[in-house]
Amino acid sequence: MSNDTVTDRADHADRVEPLEPVGQADRAGSEEREERKEREEPEGDTVTELVRLLDALDALPDSIRLRARSYDLLHLTPGAPVVDVGCGTGLAVAELTRRGARATGVDLSEPMVAEGRRREPGADLRVGDARELPFQDGELAGYRAEKLYHEFGDPAGALSEARRVLAADGRVVLIGQDWDTFVIDSDTPALTRTIVHARADLIPAPRAARAYRALLLDAGFDDVTVEVHTGVLTGPLMLPMLARTAGAARDAGAVTADDAGTWMAEQTERARTGRLLLAVPLFVAAARRP
Repeated sequence: MSNDTVTDRADHADRVEPLEPVGQADRAGSEEREERKEREEPEGDTVTELVRLLDALDALPDSIRLRARSYDLLHLTPGAPVVDVGCGTGLAVAELTRRGARATGVDLSEPMVAEGRRREPGADLRVGDARELPFQDGELAGYRAEKLYHEFGDPAGALSEARRVLAADGRVVLIGQDWDTFVIDSDTPALTRTIVHARADLIPAPRAARAYRALLLDAGFDDVTVEVHTGVLTGPLMLPMLARTAGAARDAGAVTADDAGTWMAEQTERARTGRLLLAVPLFVAAARRP
């Protein structure tokens, strides 16, 4: 395993949202898909806010470098067919296309796919489920999924589908955060640990990223490699996410409303004075289909 440390400094101002209730983790099967689809299909202004946040994160220099690293790990030749699963608005599809690949994007969210089609009218973006991909057996040379596998109660099922659509010697690249190991500077470290772990417990597979190596091997892939890239954010961009994290811990009964409010007030003040620090380990795994 290689350890590459990167730094993302986000100094973009962002609105801090109220602490919102967060539901329980998804269940497997159709119920899980429907609940996940609801989470991924915000309406109206919420779509605009989500896209704006994702655009700001994607534009960070180290985010650009991390995406480029994932493309390199695919080992694609010109014209090679590749899918980006959980493609959102299709940024990776556009970048892979510019590299000469024949790229397709698949995402469960109709609004995100619609926005992607608006941005890149010629892009091949499709609404679909990662566990029922619209490809024939062995059709693809590459498979990429970023920040997606934590959404699945059964990540192995999605990876089995990845193996199905890949040809022999095809490459898979997975990128994801480990929700249990978010590092947040705070004057109340014990409370912070409680909040982080309580939020992680509401994710269907919060530790899927640290399990990439085992999942890939169990699915029959070989030549597995794993890297860890640490994203560090020091500006107010992530305050809405921190507010949702505290709200989730409060709604789960892990912390009191007063504790959640006090913790969020501290993080807001840290952002105002340039002292906020959030570090997120991002696992990048690559493998070959025999």
